[in-house]
Amino acid sequence: QVQLAESGGGLAQAGGSLRLSCVSSGRTFAIYAMGWFRRAPGKDREFVATINQILGEAYYTDSVKGRFTISRDIAKDTLYLQMDSLKPEDTAVYYCAAIRSGHLFTGSDYEYWGQGTQVTVSS
Repeated sequence: QVQLAESGGGLAQAGGSLRLSCVSSGRTFAIYAMGWFRRAPGKDREFVATINQILGEAYYTDSVKGRFTISRDIAKDTLYLQMDSLKPEDTAVYYCAAIRSGHLFTGSDYEYWGQGTQVTVSS
C-alpha cells in the first residue's frame, strides 16, 4: 500500500502562485509515476500533470502548460506542483495520485490517491 498526503492549497489571486506538496509513504518503490488531478465544482475529474519517477519525464494538460511545473524529490518521497499565473478556472480540489502501471493520463489507472487540497483563485 501507498499513502499520499497533499498540502499547500489555499486562496490566491489571479496571476498569483501556489505550490502543492504530496508526501508519499509505504511501498513507494513500486510506483512508476505520480500525478496531479483536479476536480472543479460541477465538473469531472481532470488530469493536470504527471511525472515518471525514474526518468523525470513530465507531461501536462494543455491548459496548464507553461504555467504549472510538476517535480519530485525522490529522497524525500515528495511530489510538487508549482502553480504560477493562476487563473480563476484553476479553482478546484487538487489530488495527488500514484500509478504502478497503465496509462499516465487516465485517472482510473491510478491506484493510490490523497485526500485532496482546495485551491481557490479569485479574479
